[in-house]
Amino acid sequence: MRIDVNLASDPFRRDRPFLVGVWILNAILSLLLVTLGYLAFAYRDDAAEARAAVEQDRRQLSTLQAERARLEGVLRRPENGEVIERSVFLNQLLLRKGISWTRIFSSLEKVVPNSVRLVNIRPQVTGENNVQLDMVVGCQTPEPVIDMLRRMEGSPLFGATQVTSILPPSQSEPLYRYRVLVNYTQRL
Repeated sequence: MRIDVNLASDPFRRDRPFLVGVWILNAILSLLLVTLGYLAFAYRDDAAEARAAVEQDRRQLSTLQAERARLEGVLRRPENGEVIERSVFLNQLLLRKGISWTRIFSSLEKVVPNSVRLVNIRPQVTGENNVQLDMVVGCQTPEPVIDMLRRMEGSPLFGATQVTSILPPSQSEPLYRYRVLVNYTQRL
């Protein structure tokens, strides 16, 4: 049997790898501290420039808002009411003229089956400057119209569809007539 007895007052420990690792870590952290201090000092001027630019933009915004308020005050005068009404009317006409019929029919050609007849179509401009198509379509049987509605809802050019009325065939009109509202992606 062997018994290890250490008679020294300080037992031998292997601390050298630990101390080397601590010195390396200390050097890396010191280098990182110096780098971050340099970057903070370097970007301090950029932050001051950004604050000055923001302040200048705020002054410019307040100037523009004051100018806008002054101009709206001029427009609200009673003698300018007729000019405003005419300008609103002309803007609405320009919006309606901006609707491309060629584009509408080209898009409809892709989703409307051959057996469905387009009886009436009326594009409308919504409050969000989107186009909504108010259509009346006719067909011998309801199935092709249902197919058309499915194609429209699956197409990226058309939005949600809504059938507002259905008229069955009569003696004077041999077709089923559907009135359909559909959103169209043409933006004005």
